[in-house]
Amino acid sequence: MNMLVKKIETKYLLSFCAMTASVGIGHAQEAQLEKSNSLKPRNVIFILSDDHRYDYMGFLNTIPWLRTPTLDFMAQNGAYIQNAFVTTALSSPSRASILTSLFSHEHTVVDNQAPTPGNLVYFPQYLQKAGYKTAFLGKWHMGDTGWDPQPGFNHWEAFQGQGSYYDVEMNVNGKIVKYRSEEYVTDLLTKHAIEFIEENKENPFFVYLSHKAVHDPFIADSKNRGCYANEEVPKPDSFKKPYYGNSVLPSKNVEGKPKIDDWYGEGRMPDWVKQQRESWHGVDYSYHGRTTYEEECKKYCESLTTMDDYIKQLFDYLKKEGLDQSTLVVYMGDNGFCWGEHGLIDKRNFYEASVRVPMLAYCPELIKPRTVVENIIQNIDIAPTIMEACGVEKEKQMRGMSFYPLLVGREVDNWRNKIFYEYYWEYDFPHTPTMFGVRTERYKYIKYHGIWDTNELYDLVADPHETNNLIASPDYQDVAKTMLEDLYDWLENTNGMNIPMKRTVKHRIGDHRNMYIY
Repeated sequence: MNMLVKKIETKYLLSFCAMTASVGIGHAQEAQLEKSNSLKPRNVIFILSDDHRYDYMGFLNTIPWLRTPTLDFMAQNGAYIQNAFVTTALSSPSRASILTSLFSHEHTVVDNQAPTPGNLVYFPQYLQKAGYKTAFLGKWHMGDTGWDPQPGFNHWEAFQGQGSYYDVEMNVNGKIVKYRSEEYVTDLLTKHAIEFIEENKENPFFVYLSHKAVHDPFIADSKNRGCYANEEVPKPDSFKKPYYGNSVLPSKNVEGKPKIDDWYGEGRMPDWVKQQRESWHGVDYSYHGRTTYEEECKKYCESLTTMDDYIKQLFDYLKKEGLDQSTLVVYMGDNGFCWGEHGLIDKRNFYEASVRVPMLAYCPELIKPRTVVENIIQNIDIAPTIMEACGVEKEKQMRGMSFYPLLVGREVDNWRNKIFYEYYWEYDFPHTPTMFGVRTERYKYIKYHGIWDTNELYDLVADPHETNNLIASPDYQDVAKTMLEDLYDWLENTNGMNIPMKRTVKHRIGDHRNMYIY
């Protein structure tokens, strides 16, 4: 287990182990796990949620009152991938990386408005060539409003842009279908996924079920709406670290010199983080003051519990049809989400709550109960993993690695020991700057581009909440220099040394200071 997980997740893993202690593996199941399944292609369901942060699952007890019994079931009876990350913590870039196994600067879908370049190959296309019937259902969200059928899918159902929880309208195989206003989108997508499986269960099938939940605006179904209204949202340790600016201009001291070492204040947190606290993506003006950040968080949890209910319906169907033992079900979030860390909400940044995602895998024929995968996994690994499960070789252009062997209990030599990160400034949400980063098991280095501010370096073992920036410490200059060299090596080796630009002529939607100007 890596050192960081030992430090910050021990209580979660103890809770997880206690929950699962009553689950045993009998001799029959051991034999079943060892039995070759190569004679029949593996059916696969990939469930992608939106903005679900890595530690908001019931069995981790981050939020004591949060209920996610189906996700807990997957962890208890399958694999919990505890160190899962994205390469860019934003919806469209992450989704493109999942589908292509490429970094954002390679597939060029660098933000939520960037269109697909038209030359990308999605991994379900390779499954089709291998005889799979494939379906996409839900949030596509590349090219902002794109919802037209895409390559790689025999069946297509997608809503436009972010979609809506009610008053759902979808493109179904090229035809626009408007559903009854009272129908809930997560219910619709689940029912349609089951219908596709029912029609194709005699063939090998792959389902890409892409939920709107748990994206803003956080709306649960009628059963769960308000279920957490009276609960208290716990604040993270870094909630007031930093707390607005520590220095003002002019900053000259009695000697007439400006502040240097003490400009950033305790912990040396960047100025952009302090300013973002009062913004669309900050706790003091979240969503431009729609309501309090605490109320938003409770509604977020209600929509998460709702989604969990509908995932259970899918599992119930698989069990009824005798497909639950052999079908590989993989669950993950498209990016993380801050709920008060450093005074922020939302994602985009390279802090742990933003870049880490929940990831679970379930398939009793392959995966032993209570499996914990400790290796560093990324969203670019989904494509090669699913392809290997389906007996399809990874394509040479793919950057990811298959963690299929890790799921079935095999060791993998030369697994990655670091990840790289990139995020590009967005016109609509200018409070978060362009940034690049490197994270190992112990250290995290963050480099900002195009802004006068401090870079960041954290010892994640000593400082798991990322509140003591070591970038200026003489003792850590070699660490910072080495990580910066690693960062540039990665960018140079993957053709990532150009900052992407695109034509943007519109009013901003997330900048209250400059909303109606160009």
